[in-house]
Amino acid sequence: MGDDVARAQAQGGGGGRVKVAIAGAGSIGVAWAVVFARAGHEVALYEPDEARRAAAPAELAARLDGADVALHAELPAALHGADHVQECAPEDLALKRDLFARLDALAPDGVPLASSSSALTASEFAPGCRRALVAHPANPPHVLRIVELVPAPFTDPAVVDRVEALLTHAGMSPVRLKREIEGFVYNRLQGALLREAYCLVRDGVADADDIDRVVREGLGRRWAVIGPFETADLNTRGGISEHARRLGPAYERMGAERGQHDPWTPELVAHVTAERRKRLPLERWDERVAWRDRMMLAVAAALEHAA
Repeated sequence: MGDDVARAQAQGGGGGRVKVAIAGAGSIGVAWAVVFARAGHEVALYEPDEARRAAAPAELAARLDGADVALHAELPAALHGADHVQECAPEDLALKRDLFARLDALAPDGVPLASSSSALTASEFAPGCRRALVAHPANPPHVLRIVELVPAPFTDPAVVDRVEALLTHAGMSPVRLKREIEGFVYNRLQGALLREAYCLVRDGVADADDIDRVVREGLGRRWAVIGPFETADLNTRGGISEHARRLGPAYERMGAERGQHDPWTPELVAHVTAERRKRLPLERWDERVAWRDRMMLAVAAALEHAA
């Protein structure tokens, strides 16, 4: 695999200090710089725009306590000696294609090229590049730990392993997707809620502020503790299969009303149920419900204290 790749694997797979080059000093690039600098890594931040480059130090200082981030006006200088590259350019396909061609030509051999793309896939902006993948963070990544790893069919699996190890060591929570799909998981879930929110305003059901309040004071507080499948599992005694039996027809009607007819088939419900029962045997259901309630009360108390 080559000395450069072996070195990066040895350094990037755990607790070693590495050099991370970040291409783009917008809000996501600055936040990624905070993530990696906070983890003790050397960070080089490339930004060709003079005004954006001038604004970045104050933004970094507001989020970092003394950690040093080097700012560069030239890409080769930022990439010199890098062990990981995080691209944070705007969501523009032509721009990303051009930038990834430059990154592939200039970055040390074998070093992962990870994109912060929100929807575009590596197959679109870096076709055939075996070290390219998407590492899409929630916004802002220095506050929210989740990051989606989305390799292309041609991405070297060892590259994905290295990126996952580096991000985990940096305090992130990587989720590896099984295949490429536009928008990945985070934005598809977010988009589904946002589409319905717009429809509810359009249909005169509720005002925008009221919908925000329903999410902020209801769904959001619960989702701070558990996700949608565990929510369904804990909301109905008997678990998620019983929830699907009782409420599946209503959700099917609501989806059909919006032109989306995706019923929860018995096979799909059985698949999800099997996953949930591995995570939580039904004999522990009451225990987990009590835990959920304690955690939501803690979230409510923290929010009240912060206010």
